[in-house]
Amino acid sequence: MMRAVSDSRRSRMTGSERRAQLVEVARTLFAEKGFEQTSVEEIAARANVSKPVVYEHFGGKEGIYAVVVDRETQALTGALTAALDKGGHPKTLVEQTALALLGYIENNEDGFRILVRDSPVAQATGTFSSLIGDVATRVEHLLADQFKKRGQDPKTAPMYSQMLVGMVALTGQWWLDARSPRKDEVAAHLVNLAWNGLAGLERRPRLTTS
Repeated sequence: MMRAVSDSRRSRMTGSERRAQLVEVARTLFAEKGFEQTSVEEIAARANVSKPVVYEHFGGKEGIYAVVVDRETQALTGALTAALDKGGHPKTLVEQTALALLGYIENNEDGFRILVRDSPVAQATGTFSSLIGDVATRVEHLLADQFKKRGQDPKTAPMYSQMLVGMVALTGQWWLDARSPRKDEVAAHLVNLAWNGLAGLERRPRLTTS
């Protein structure tokens, strides 16, 4: 009787619902095991469907992986872009960007684990490093404007933007597993180092936006 109920529910699922279900199942498996160690058989089994259903919707493991990576890339890019678009003082922008990244990690742990893993398929769909590179390009223009105002050489902005964004990104990867201290504390210390430098570190840094 339970099998009949399960089959009935399965048959009532629309194509778009089935696709969304498969994406969520695959997302979890890719986060747990990585691309290479995840099989179409596992995706189908966890979704309680046959292998042909997965192939019908995505053409194979590569297809569904590309969809998952694209969705996570858009989500993280959207969060970082929104933080940068708020504008304000450069120090505030660093705070907002750091909090956006850490907030994404906090709420989308599986997605972030997938993004920071490299795979042959990701080369065509985007990688975490390429995403961070895009963010650094945006920060570059903001830094160049500030450098001009402060009488510094704007030609060095690309280098400093890579340093700044790279520091935030690597700290995010560390915090993915560490999860201590809290994200606002991590962001405050990030800004402390980025803004004050090692020579001018504050003993108890706090975010100006909190």
